[in-house]
This record gives sequence, C-alpha cells and structure tokens, in this order.
Amino acid sequence: MDEQPIDTLRPEFEAVTGHVGGEAPTGSGKSTRLPLWCADAGRTLVVEPRRIAARSLARHVAGLAGTEPGHGIGWAVRFDSRYRDDSAAIFTTPGVALRWLAADGLAGFATVILDEFHERRWDTDLLLALLRHHGRHRLVVTSATLAGAALADYLDAARLRAEGRQHPVETTYSGEPELPTTRGLADRVAAAVRRDLERTDDRGDRLVFLPGRGEIRAAAEALGDLAAEVIELHAGIDNATQDRALTAADRPRVILATNVAETSLTLPGVTSVIDAGLERRTHHRGGRSVLGLHAISQAAADQRAGRAGRLRPGRCLRLWSRSARLEAHTPPEVAREELDDLLLAAAAAGVPARDLAFPDPLPTHAVERAETRLTAMAALDEAGHLTDHGRRLFPLPLDPLFAHLITAMPDPATTAAMADLAAALTAGPNLLGPLKGEEQRQTLLDWAPEPDDAATLIRLVRADPPRPVPLRKSTVNEARRLADDIRAALDLPRRTEDPPPLAALLQAAVSAVPELGFVRRLKRRQALGNGTEEVVVAEESRLPDEAEAAVVFDQHAVPGKGTNETVNRATCASPVEPATLAAAGVGGTEVADPDWDGERITVTERRTLAGRTLASEAVEPTGPALREAAAKLVLAGRLFAGTGEAVSEAIEAWNLYLHLEWGEGEPAPEPAAWLANRLAELGVESGEDLALIEAGDLAFQGVPSWQRERFDEHYPRRLGLEGAEARVHYDLRRRRIRVEKTAGRRRTIPARGELPAWPGWRIEYQDGSRVVDIA
Repeated sequence: MDEQPIDTLRPEFEAVTGHVGGEAPTGSGKSTRLPLWCADAGRTLVVEPRRIAARSLARHVAGLAGTEPGHGIGWAVRFDSRYRDDSAAIFTTPGVALRWLAADGLAGFATVILDEFHERRWDTDLLLALLRHHGRHRLVVTSATLAGAALADYLDAARLRAEGRQHPVETTYSGEPELPTTRGLADRVAAAVRRDLERTDDRGDRLVFLPGRGEIRAAAEALGDLAAEVIELHAGIDNATQDRALTAADRPRVILATNVAETSLTLPGVTSVIDAGLERRTHHRGGRSVLGLHAISQAAADQRAGRAGRLRPGRCLRLWSRSARLEAHTPPEVAREELDDLLLAAAAAGVPARDLAFPDPLPTHAVERAETRLTAMAALDEAGHLTDHGRRLFPLPLDPLFAHLITAMPDPATTAAMADLAAALTAGPNLLGPLKGEEQRQTLLDWAPEPDDAATLIRLVRADPPRPVPLRKSTVNEARRLADDIRAALDLPRRTEDPPPLAALLQAAVSAVPELGFVRRLKRRQALGNGTEEVVVAEESRLPDEAEAAVVFDQHAVPGKGTNETVNRATCASPVEPATLAAAGVGGTEVADPDWDGERITVTERRTLAGRTLASEAVEPTGPALREAAAKLVLAGRLFAGTGEAVSEAIEAWNLYLHLEWGEGEPAPEPAAWLANRLAELGVESGEDLALIEAGDLAFQGVPSWQRERFDEHYPRRLGLEGAEARVHYDLRRRRIRVEKTAGRRRTIPARGELPAWPGWRIEYQDGSRVVDIA
C-alpha cells in the first residue's frame, strides 16, 4: 500500500477515543485511510456527498484492503448497492444515511465518517446535528478547505491536521470576460483545450470544469474533431463511463466534468485544469429552492486548480479575469435553500429541527416557511413531529413537493402518472436532447401530440419515442428506475405505455399546491405570474403561446441582464384553462358590482390571480359579503332610499361634534363600515334576514336630539345661498372647510357674511374645478 501524507497521523488518530475533526487537502489520503483505520475498531459508515465518490472510493478502498468490492468494503447509493451485513465499512450518500438513521438509528455502526464536509450540504449538516444530538456514535468529520476550529468546538472533538501531497500549479487567466459567464463558453473551452493539447511535452489528461450537463454536451460538440478522447463526467453518467474516467490511460484525454470532480474522486492522469468558474447551485426564490447558475467561490477555484498538481507540477487556466472578485466560500445550503427536506428528514429521525443544534443556525424565516408548508400538507403536526402522511412521504427519494403531489392524487392512475412525472423531474433537467430539424420536431409531435411538457415527460418515462427524436438515455434510465421504485413503494401497477390522465392530474396538482398555478401576463406574453413570483417560458418548453394559464411543475434560474439579476425559466409547464385554476381554489376572490332587483341582492364574484380574472359569476352573497354589498347599495340610494344619505350626514356630524368638543364619545367609522357592522348586529346573514329589517333599524344615533338643531345651525352639511345650493365638507385634520356649489346659476363667490361664523377655520369655495379662498 503506497504511503500517503495522512499516514503520519495514524498513531495520534488511534489515541483519540472521542470525536475527530480532520483537516486535510485533497490528495492526502483521508478518504481512503480513515475508513480502514475506523473499521479496525468497529463497523463504519462513510458518508460521501456524491454517488460517484461513494461508489468509486468503496471500490478503491476494497482494493487497498485486499477484499472483493461489496464484501468487506461495500457501498449503498441510489440504484446501486453492493454490501453485506458483515461489511466492515460501507460508503453511502447522505440521503441513504438519513433513511437508515430514521429506520434504526444506525444501530449497526460504531463510527460515522462525514467526508468532504466543507461542501456544506443540508443533508450532511442535518446528519451531523442528529448524530451529535443522539450521541451514540463516534464521529469523524473531514474537510479539505474549511477551517476546523469552529467545527471542533461544536463537536468537542480532537482537531487533527495533515499536509497534502501537492505539486506547484501555475495559474493563469484568460483576461476576458471580467466575471465567469456562459457567453460563448463552448467555443472558449474548445480553443483553450486545443491550445493546451499542443504542448507535446505533456501527456497528461485535461480536466475541464463546467457548470452542468448542457454545457458539457455543448463543449463536447465543439471538440468533435479532436484527436484526444473526450469523456463526460457528471452525476447522471453511466457506471462504465465513470470507471473509464477514473482509470489511468496511456494517451491524453479531455475530461469534461461538473463540480463532482472537485474533491473525493481520484482522476489519476490530470496535469492541466481549465476552469469555467461556474456551478449550478440552489437558492431561495418565491418560497422554493431554485437551481441557478452562479460563479464559484475562491475556495472552490483553489480546490479545482489543485487537481492539476496531484502527480507533478501542473497548470490551471481560469476563463475569467484576474481582477474578478469571487466570494471566499460557497454559502452552506441551509443558508440558501428552502428547508422542507431538512425538516421532514429531522422529524423522520424523531427530532424536530427546532430541537437540534446545527453547525450554523438555521435561518428563522426559512424554518417558518417550511413548517407552514409541511403542516399545510399534513406531513408535520403543530409540534413539528411526523404524521402518518409524512411517514409515507419521507421514504420517497424525492423533493417533499413532488412526494406530496404523488400522495395527493385521487386514484391509482393519476398517482402513477404523477410518480412518473416526479421521477423524470428528479432524474435530470431534460430527458430529450435538443430537437434539430423539422423531421425531429414533427416526429415528436406525432408521437406526443399534447403541447404539454408534463405529458411529454410522462410519455418518455413510459416508452421510447420513435427515431429520430433524440433521447438522453442515461437520464431516461435513471428516471425509469426511480419511477419503478416509487411505484413499488406505493403498491402501484407497473409502468405501461398508456397515455396519462392529464386533466385529472393537473386539477389535483393545483388543488394540492395552489402556487403551481400561473397565468399569462397580458403585455409580456412569454412571462407567467402566480401572484408572488414570475417565470419566463423556456425555449425548450412545449407550452403553446395561446395558453392563458399553466401548471408549472419545474423552473430553472439563469443569469439576467444585471450582475445580480436572475430570470426563472419554466421548464415543465402544462396548459390549463383559467377556470381550472379557479375550480381548484387558486388565487383570491373579490366581490364587486352589487345589484338589487327589488327582491334579492346579487354580486359579481371574481377569482383572480396575478391581476387577471380566472372566473366570475353572479351569486347571492351571504354573511360578511352580503352585509358589505347591502351597505354599498344603501349608500348608493338603491336600498332603503334616503337612509344612506341620512347615515352619512349623521356620522359626519357626530365626528365633527366630538372633534369640536361639544360632547364625549367614540368616533364612528366610515358609513359603509358602520352600516355593515349594524347589519351584523341585527343578525343579517342572508337575503331572508335582510327582508326583516326596516330603514329605521339603520338610523345612526349620534348628536343628541336636543343639541342637533343648534349644532347644525353652527356646522351645517348643506347651505342655501342666493342663487345656489352648496355641500359643506369639513377637513378636521387641516381645519379646513370647503363649500362646494352643487346647484344653481350663481357665478359670484359668496361673501364671508353669507356663511356661518366658523371661527378658526380656513374656508374655500368650489365651483366646478375652480377653488378659491374666502377671506
């Protein structure tokens, strides 16, 4: 076994009986040595952030231990598990570890290693908080870039540090653009790779860091005539391709990778790194965790550059300017994501998230939003504990939103269809490749005639499209495996090629999660809104231009025009009628246009969303809506004629009476509010109740009758002037009186002596649009 830099720490490590916080750079051997050392003292679970790393490390460590992979050393990741009950060490991912923790508290393990903790995923943060809370296991937490003092304090752990085996890396910058960007990225990558391969003295591999599968495919196409082998490396790639990338070759290769290649993976032949400086990561958006494109942190940039110096001195070309300012570290996921998954997983493990101490405190606003959503979907009770419904949701390897949608479907057919859709959206952003040419587009249209993204995805999970429609087979296979797992967990029938019951699925989906309902903007037709957020229909979406409403199941954030601006693209949208959203209770209601036909009151009830009317109908209101409508009709003189005017004048007189300290009492509200309250006092709940009251029941008793005549002489609401009738308005706050001419042919301004005394008031006269002061 080759000696590794971390080997010098073994005596010190074995002398520590408690928790350990280990800091060691990539290449020090921490991911391969520590599992073997811990396994010597008891069965060990090793948690790696990614499936690729868990599987590849397990195979490598099994070789070091001289055991068959899957026997003494095994792995357990989604869709691929090889271990035995007596395996000394099992490599797994945080999701699997959390499910095992919820099932039996990880009773079969003495030690749990959380490797690459510096990536600060929400699930590793939660695992650490839960394991610390329970106190049943020895914890070993390793990090390549994170300062360990705070972590050691949090765990009350011994802090061990090892040096790496790192050769010098020469870092250069492309100079343009200023910041990392996708603009012209494929061509810039291709040019950089070709220049680097011209170095005949370097027979090593070139590792290119790109933000996602789409950029990897574009770069691969731009390098299509390259003599060197081009390998794509990302989470969705098949095992055979992964193994090829992780095995040394005898000629230079170009490995196009996402950030899965930043840490644990051993890429043995890399001597040159070309870094686009971008990654896809989640962030808060409208109460959801949305995947967006971001510049990497400086710590991630340094980590990527270090991959070039594992074998010998290497090179790193950064495709941005040296003067660009990157954030020091990537914020932890708990600080930038919605926390529904975390709260659900914590409750499944028996501890509400609020009762746990995390390495970094959870944002209060995100916890409250997640609690509200999970309580609304009946996954958590008011105390934060798991309900029976939540217990059914948790084992599904899905976002809680999709898990909830599956369980909210009304029958097995829609449940199965929703399971297929959720599997497709979880497996990857696209199951289809880009459509090129009319033949591909027409073939897809003939096979999947619905102009609907959800229907297309469900069809793709259930069957292959005919040629020449391009299919991303590895992503489709993962979606089908996941769909089969969900179906098996819920005792649903096996997949068939039957068309999905889409109308029922969409109705149930927006009834369960109303915020999935969006309406088209009237002026910007590419944009849709739901009252709290806006999305733009993605270019690849099949949503027709004429659709006025849609159910948006998935969205993706991309950079906008500004430095910090992002645009959310609707990548999976299904057209629906606005009335469908209204029937599901989406949006809010407003009542307008009260009417009285002599026998009954009706109003127009509108259900609206994002400023648009989804549906409207004339209804007979009851309760508060009836009383509000009746009050408006009274004030308009259409119900109990004369009563509205009398109430308005009496309320105005009373409030003026109090303001001038002629008496004591409580000010009255606006006439409409007073009338609605009075109708409530009279017990009016329906049209039949309204028929039992009389106009006198609505009289406002304000200024005492024995003072009313005298008060009205001093402060009238109406005046008779020579040649004119006028209405008097009192502005109490400004102590201003406006005399408004309402009738008559008078053209002159009244003299001061024609008006009441009104001491201390500023007086104005209004005739039409002309307003003048009266001295």
